[in-house]
Amino acid sequence: MSETPKLLVSNLQAGYGDVQVLWDISLEVKAGELVCLIGSNGAGKTTLLRCLSGVLGTTSGTIAVDGRDMTNAPSAALVQAGIAHVPEGRRLFSAMSVRDNLLMGAYLRDDKHAIAADLERVYAMFPILADRRRQDAGTMSGGEQQMCAIGRGLMAAPSLLMIDELSLGLAPRAVELLIERLRDINRSGVAILLVEQDVVTALELADRGYVINRGQVSMSGASQTLLADPTIREAYMGL
Repeated sequence: MSETPKLLVSNLQAGYGDVQVLWDISLEVKAGELVCLIGSNGAGKTTLLRCLSGVLGTTSGTIAVDGRDMTNAPSAALVQAGIAHVPEGRRLFSAMSVRDNLLMGAYLRDDKHAIAADLERVYAMFPILADRRRQDAGTMSGGEQQMCAIGRGLMAAPSLLMIDELSLGLAPRAVELLIERLRDINRSGVAILLVEQDVVTALELADRGYVINRGQVSMSGASQTLLADPTIREAYMGL
């Protein structure tokens, strides 16, 4: 008997008002897996993550988490089911301290000792956040803010961490550090669903990938297979 996926999306459709953006999207993320979503700007990747985190409703199709139907469930229920979302643009509370931003990720938890332990783990993973814990989050660099956003996601104690545009607008050195930390997070057993504009970076990091084109899955497979595919190389790598 096959293992129940952490996340199973079947024939999902969604949009904004009368504008349909997603068409029959189907994908899965297994427990502990690192999966990437690649595609051009406007392809529907961010819309998909918004649906998966309960921010945007769907018009048809299903979303299952650990075998439970969570289609159009509220965001709080999805967080409690183990789904955390690091949105595009980080969306920190800029006038709040780094520490308070991190603790916002644990707002549905009441296990104070475990929260304190997880906060220390985030500080160990990103020492700059420990150094700046009392600093307003909005005064940090883009890379530091992305660390804080990822840390906030981890404070929800997720089993699946969804990250929208990890590297957007960040310096190469910051991206390298974040990629290493994502590897560490994934090795700890947390599954990751990553939207990333840098196709080579995404596919080299992930186990598998899905290509989203005009709101549909146009291709999927093992990352190394996609990296070698002539269509991918021409469309997204300029090769």
